Amino acid sequence: MRRSTPTTFTRIATTVLVGAAAIALSGCSMLQGIMGGEGVVEGDGETTDVFSLAVGDCLNDLEASGEVSAVPKVDCSEPHDSEIYKSVIMTDGDFPGEEAINTASEEGCLAEFETFVGAPYETSLVDFNYYQPTESTWASGDREILCIAMEYDTEGNPVKTTGSLQGSGK
Repeated sequence: MRRSTPTTFTRIATTVLVGAAAIALSGCSMLQGIMGGEGVVEGDGETTDVFSLAVGDCLNDLEASGEVSAVPKVDCSEPHDSEIYKSVIMTDGDFPGEEAINTASEEGCLAEFETFVGAPYETSLVDFNYYQPTESTWASGDREILCIAMEYDTEGNPVKTTGSLQGSGK
């Protein structure tokens, strides 16, 4: 997986790219200091393979960026950085390219944002991000985009959430 993390509160979602099983095997060393092992994000929670994540999972993955294979998953009743709120499945076919996947991610996640959070994206203190297929994972059959919600304070700092952001109206 590859993930970049927003450094300031913006209204533009940051792209998160999901790597393939092949990437999980090869790992990524560009995230020294953030990564525990090759492609594994350190943090509070049970280390979980990114391909076993599902809607409703809560993560401590704020520091994740670049290609990752596993992230810390926690019970949503515990403080956490993000929550998976939507799964978008892209249609089969040839790899559509990063731009098409980015567009599908932005549109798919934004379309469900207000329904999930209970507030318009433009005025919300919640932002979204996503995990998405890469060319490598696409070749292995990966078509899933996972939309994640993250809360920020009024000054743009990430906030650890306890409980779900669903229907929070934040």
